[in-house]
Amino acid sequence: MSRHRADREIGSDAIPKGGNPEFDHERLDVYRVALEFVVVAGDVAERMPKGRAYLADQLQRAATSIALNIAEGAGEFAPAEKARFYRIARRSATESAAILDVCRKLNLDDARLHAAGREQLLRIVAMLVRLCRPGTGSGTGSGTEAPSDLSDGA
Repeated sequence: MSRHRADREIGSDAIPKGGNPEFDHERLDVYRVALEFVVVAGDVAERMPKGRAYLADQLQRAATSIALNIAEGAGEFAPAEKARFYRIARRSATESAAILDVCRKLNLDDARLHAAGREQLLRIVAMLVRLCRPGTGSGTGSGTEAPSDLSDGA
């Protein structure tokens, strides 16, 4: 397909004024925080001894799953499917938190990295809970609601 034909098919409404197209997930704060956590998870994994490669791998896969499922959910049109992807991302975030706890208990991670990762995961879970609520998972909002705004106990 030629570039000109592709430009016509995309349409000018898909390209923001800055000239760079943007995906729905790129507008979500929760996605940006999830990407920051992927970096922290990589740093934690990099510092693990070779005998703990299974934990490093599990943490990296769980961290990556958070960001990927947020992106999939944001790209979904059906509200039930959108919420399903956000719930999967939330489960991956809680799995990541548990892996960090295991690493901390086994003295495998740096206390500073553990605290930073935990803080990011708490933010991610709070935002995902909000996005999973009926009528709020449009994927076009910021997903920035504070945990105190969430009264469902999750």
